[in-house]
Amino acid sequence: MNLYMIRHGQSYVNLPDWDGGNQDMGLTELGQAQAAALAAWLPDRLTEVDAIYCSTMQRAQETAAPLVAAYGIDVTYDDRIREIGNNRFDHTPWPSDGLPEYGDFWGSERPFSSITPEYTAGESLMHFRIRVGAFLEELVEKHREETVVVVCHGGVIELTYDHVFNIGPWRRCEVLTKNTGITRFQLVEHPNRELWRLLYHSRVEHLAQLTVSGNR
Repeated sequence: MNLYMIRHGQSYVNLPDWDGGNQDMGLTELGQAQAAALAAWLPDRLTEVDAIYCSTMQRAQETAAPLVAAYGIDVTYDDRIREIGNNRFDHTPWPSDGLPEYGDFWGSERPFSSITPEYTAGESLMHFRIRVGAFLEELVEKHREETVVVVCHGGVIELTYDHVFNIGPWRRCEVLTKNTGITRFQLVEHPNRELWRLLYHSRVEHLAQLTVSGNR
């Protein structure tokens, strides 16, 4: 399986001066331009895609929409690839108009504690890892010999690293992905070797020609 994981474009919740708390917001003008640039660039380099998966959060859906149109295939929305803290510990999503607020600590600091401690049934970093891992293992079973694109969130890509590298709960390295950055993993399954191969992380050549200020 060739797995291309793409972070969503810039959303309002990514802005340094955002003070609206945890909301299911869409893309900024820059984010929309990033999504359009991605959709114009990727099909010329990745000509055949067998499946596209997308988070059910608005910023990911708006990023995926032009890409889905460019490839002309259906998209599968999956709650398991929402950003951390936006699902309950049983992996069901919180409603978009009632997302919980995060606590005052980073998930990797207390990986077994709910990162939304004021809300009953909130998930921890470990709950998040389980749902991302379950999603990835299902992809392997369904698309073992295929090419799959997943439009999701930085946290999902980060926990994919934890899954494929078999990292324990106490993380020592933060993995940052730029908006619409593309990360490619490959399932290789060579006997007596590693199961996964990382080919590149957070590629953003498609953003080189953007003229909207503030591209990052």
